[in-house]
Order: sequence, then C-alpha cells, then structure tokens
Amino acid sequence: MAIGPVQLIVLGFDHPDFHGEIIAELEKLRESDTVRVIDAMAVHKDAAGEIEVAHLSNLTAEEATEYGAKIGALIGLGFAGEEGMEEGAVLGAEAAADGVQVFDDEDAWDVLEEIPNDSAAALLLIEHHWAVGLRDAIARAGGFRLSDGFISPLDLIETGLVSAEEAAELHALETGAGR
Repeated sequence: MAIGPVQLIVLGFDHPDFHGEIIAELEKLRESDTVRVIDAMAVHKDAAGEIEVAHLSNLTAEEATEYGAKIGALIGLGFAGEEGMEEGAVLGAEAAADGVQVFDDEDAWDVLEEIPNDSAAALLLIEHHWAVGLRDAIARAGGFRLSDGFISPLDLIETGLVSAEEAAELHALETGAGR
C-alpha cells in the first residue's frame, strides 16, 4: 500500500482532561481509511522544563513494528533512552551514506522547545491516506507541493465561509485563546 502525505501535528494542553474522545475520533478516521496515526506520543513538561514522554498509538502490533517510534526520530527524542538515540544515530548515518537527506541541527524543528513549561502536548504523526490518489494524480500531471499549512478561521471571514463570530469561536478553540 502506498503511503499518503504525512503530517506532524502538535497539540498543547494546559491542564489535560482526557476522557478517550480524541482516541475515539482517531479510531473513526482509521476505520474509514481517511487517516492513520503512524505514531503518537504525549509529552509533559514540568515547571522546571523536565520532560516525561508516554508513547501512544492506534497502530496494530504489525504496523508498530514496521513504523517504530517515528516522532521520536523526527524530533530527536529516543524512547529507549541513550541506547535508542545511539541506534537512531547509526540508522541516520547509514541513511545519509545511502544518499538520504537527514536534518542537521540548523534545520531540525525542535518542537519540544515550543511546549511551555508546566503543560502537556500530544504529538501525532498522521498519514493522510485519503490523499494518496490525489497526490499521485498531481504528480502524473507534473505538479508538486509548493507549500502547505492550516488556515486560521480568522482568515476565512472575508471569503464568507464563516461569520466573524464563528471565526472567533473556532480560533479560540484551535489556539486555546479562550483559556
């Protein structure tokens, strides 16, 4: 099966109050073959900036073995401690020797720095499986991605897609501005 476009989404939580709703929604998306959570982890950063990590996933055991801890590799955090980081470094070096481009310190996105002290974050590495056919059709037509990103609801007011009130509510939901 071809892999679809993959996106890393980082969600912040001041005072996490999980009741299983997020996992349930991800399961619905998985069952409909819309998205697949390749990897997920929860990060808690205490008031002093010390980090605790919990690995989460809705992958099958076979998929988990195939994909491993991909977020940790992307952000430079090994789940197996120093040994895991060393193994990752060896694999990265082998990939670079084979011509695969890997991030250097200047290019790396240190998402952990963005997490405020005394808060939590969920990092989701999501495959957009729904986009495989579209991406392939674009490539066959000679097209390629120039940029991507989420559009703020505030930017949708002028298009008429949402009212100013709806945009303000959605913006507050998406950014935690109403905390």
